[in-house]
Amino acid sequence: MLDIRFSRALQVMLFLAVAAENGSGPLSSADLAHRLNANPSLVRKLLVPLTDEGLVVCVKGRTGGARLGRQAERITLAEIYRCAVGDKPLFAPSPGVEPVCSVTAHGGEYFAALTAEAEEAVLESLGDRTLADSVGELRRLCTGHARQD
Repeated sequence: MLDIRFSRALQVMLFLAVAAENGSGPLSSADLAHRLNANPSLVRKLLVPLTDEGLVVCVKGRTGGARLGRQAERITLAEIYRCAVGDKPLFAPSPGVEPVCSVTAHGGEYFAALTAEAEEAVLESLGDRTLADSVGELRRLCTGHARQD
């Protein structure tokens, strides 16, 4: 099963970034959940690490909700990714097996090095993109689809 926490956290952050651009107030977890077609408790769980890292500010109460903790231009996708997945590696190794040949003796070590390199490349790519870049890309995609209709 693929982990969807990054995808969901990114969507939450995109909603908050668009709301900030539009001058809207904070978005409630119920509103975000409705937009994601998800449960508000899932949204609140996603917001906790984003809030802990200062990417989001949450205000409690009837008129409260979530808003960006800093400008979208100053939030990288790598930060959102790390908040969403924590220390969970991008790839999981298979369980160890009895070392009876070079593959079983060193396959795990090779896989660990290979996947560490791949994860570093993913994080580097995400670190080069900001939340503001992502909002701009979404707008370009929307414009492209509108022309095709």
